[in-house]
Amino acid sequence: MVRWLSAEEQTTWSAYIRMRQRLEAAMTAGLARDGLSMPDYEIMVALSAAPGGRLRARDLAAEICWDKSRLSKHLARMDARGLVERAPAADDARGISVCLTEHGRDALHRAAPNHVELVRELFVDELSADESVLLRTLSERVATAAERLTDLD
Repeated sequence: MVRWLSAEEQTTWSAYIRMRQRLEAAMTAGLARDGLSMPDYEIMVALSAAPGGRLRARDLAAEICWDKSRLSKHLARMDARGLVERAPAADDARGISVCLTEHGRDALHRAAPNHVELVRELFVDELSADESVLLRTLSERVATAAERLTDLD
């Protein structure tokens, strides 16, 4: 039996969807001014946090919750723009290692200040300290439930 959403639950869900869509649109427009897309930025941030700026493609896909096909196609576009390099993994020639290039690192460093300022303006500054803690707690709880359901962790 379907547990349909109550009117209040539907309003909450719709508010979340609207917030997510508007934030993504604003972040996309902000990064576009620096010549990057949101997917570019997500990949570059994950690589920049990795030891040596390098991750196996499968680990990168898991980190950003993408399937192999989507990641492979996007990495090809980023490679063509000189943002990343792909090479056979050192420990397994069947695997692919992805590395942030110097050009990619420079692009990330140029885009990051504007991106962070936009995150602060549209998100951080809109929340009180208590609301921030509450939102973080709720987000972690929902993410954990989704990871259990989809085996993303």
